[in-house]
Amino acid sequence: MSDHNKLKMTKMNYDKDRPKAENPLKIMDISLRDGHQSLFATRGRTEDMIPVAEQIDEIGFWAVETWGGATFDTTHRYLNEDPWERLRTLKRYIKKTPFSMLLRAQNLVGYRNYADDLAEAFVERASINGVDIFRTFDALNDYRNFETVVPIIKKCGKHFQGCICYTMTEPRMGGKVYNIEYYVAKAKDLEKMGADTICIKDMAGLIAPYDAYELIKALKKAVSIPIHLHSHFTSGMAPMSHLKAIEAGVDIIDTCMSPYAYRTSHPALEPLVMTLLGTNRDTGFDIKALAEINEIFEKDIMPKYRHLLDDTKMSIIDINVLLHQTPGGMLSNLINQLREMDALDKIGEVYKELPRVRKDLGQIPLVTPTSQIVGIQTVNNVLFDDDKERYKMITGQVKDLCYGLYGKTAVPINPEVIKKALKGYERGEEPITCRPAEVLDPELKKAQEEIKGLAVDIDDEILYAIFPVTGKKFLRYKYGKEQIPQDMLPKTLEDAKAELELLKKAKAGLLVEKKEAEESPEECENLREFKVFVDDDYFKVGVEEIGGAPVVSYVQPAAPASAPAPAAAPKPATAAEKPAAVPTAAPASEGSPLTAPLPGLIVSYKVKEGDSVKKGDTIVILEAMKMENTLPAHTDGVVKEIKCKSGDNVAKGDVLCVIG
Repeated sequence: MSDHNKLKMTKMNYDKDRPKAENPLKIMDISLRDGHQSLFATRGRTEDMIPVAEQIDEIGFWAVETWGGATFDTTHRYLNEDPWERLRTLKRYIKKTPFSMLLRAQNLVGYRNYADDLAEAFVERASINGVDIFRTFDALNDYRNFETVVPIIKKCGKHFQGCICYTMTEPRMGGKVYNIEYYVAKAKDLEKMGADTICIKDMAGLIAPYDAYELIKALKKAVSIPIHLHSHFTSGMAPMSHLKAIEAGVDIIDTCMSPYAYRTSHPALEPLVMTLLGTNRDTGFDIKALAEINEIFEKDIMPKYRHLLDDTKMSIIDINVLLHQTPGGMLSNLINQLREMDALDKIGEVYKELPRVRKDLGQIPLVTPTSQIVGIQTVNNVLFDDDKERYKMITGQVKDLCYGLYGKTAVPINPEVIKKALKGYERGEEPITCRPAEVLDPELKKAQEEIKGLAVDIDDEILYAIFPVTGKKFLRYKYGKEQIPQDMLPKTLEDAKAELELLKKAKAGLLVEKKEAEESPEECENLREFKVFVDDDYFKVGVEEIGGAPVVSYVQPAAPASAPAPAAAPKPATAAEKPAAVPTAAPASEGSPLTAPLPGLIVSYKVKEGDSVKKGDTIVILEAMKMENTLPAHTDGVVKEIKCKSGDNVAKGDVLCVIG
């Protein structure tokens, strides 16, 4: 019988005659981490993972990615969830399948390199709380940043997966920097470090099918440990690249369940399962079991997050990623930042400036945190530079990069940018060449002292140490010291359905004004407010729980002066959308106001009321999109009034202090 007929028979007798593959492809499911991170800004809640957890455990995945990346940040910053508790909770439901996390090496789960003592404690606690596989990467592929975390991973008896961040400077793999020799050399370095597996981490979906084939072939020949391919769908090439990688002998591939797949996420699992059915790489997965999981996702979970999906584009691919190489999640963040600043018309200039900034900063791969570093600096250049001067507003992270605190770049950073970034830099004006963490003072004990009386265990202390401002706010919510903001509370399926139904009516023109004679019902304490954006109209909607089912109690057009930029659908509540922490009107004190040049979060003030300052002195650190901007005094004088405090969210133009 021919191979074709054997395959045909296997398909016909799927349930009882399916042979076991000689070399089954291993699959890691990343729906519960990178899937929702890519599609809806990491807003997936633990309660929406539990309904499918036990079924996922039965599929036969090599591993399930449940943690790391942006989840640690987002859970406590936006969802009022303890990130450690997510691990422990999911572990009670997923008992057989190993848990994988994305570890940013010495960056841990933050946006800078942390001291060795904190890095060691974090990895140990992650291991104890449930992580089995540490997918470890460095944004610069500088493996000196692995030297602290890898020994702890090994000490804890866990799996060390070493990553190579895939990037290019040419239309295809090759050129003088990121060629096949570069990747083979990095793979050999990882094998020497004791990696159990090696992952090609293609965060922007740049790897072309034939390049994937050549690269996997070369890596399989150069090293003896299994090779894992991680490629986003953004450009549309990933499914084809997967197949060519499979032909080349790749051992493990990342996919998502179909509701969490495509767009800036990853290829879907189910088509791959059917493609390999009956071949020597057959996954062995039960497609019917996958369909049951998908039904739960589609009916009971995804409707809660539909408003976060970008439905402004018809296409599910973004071919422009091959030009600017910015990962999809980062690009959407840039767009939101420009929209909040009423500067969305500048997006074309941002696209043009991105490759210039990346080149200036050493052609670094664009992955967290370097994608944010390049992206936010690009936005700053577009908004604040002029014909006379570039890099007028340099973020703290660009300064750190130029100093060497992130590691060594593949090609040298532009010397002029280094000179400007390090002028007056607190650590010195000459870049370091040693391992970055060698110049960092221990952090954990200091953090423990600062959070004493609020933190109750080591996990709380580590959370605060990595994210001092937002971490402290979360711990105050967690232990009842402050009321949890309304926009951090979970949305029910009924809430989501009510919003969707209202949106349908609005688009159909069926929302009518209430008759004057009609009396409004009294508002009860369970009333919840939602924002609905319909084309150029903006509505505030009150939803009241009566007997369990939400009832729309009023629809009120918002005042035009306070309405944000129109959008096609409701958008997520973010820090920048909260009421401004300070008045935008001119302060009562005599003097000159220092205003926020962009929306963000107050990290700290470097002065206090009554201090004398000179023009150019640092006044306040403002975090915008998780990158820190140093705001200097715009005039000589005395600080008359400080209008905000650490942790406050401010809008563009809000008064931060008054200098007189």
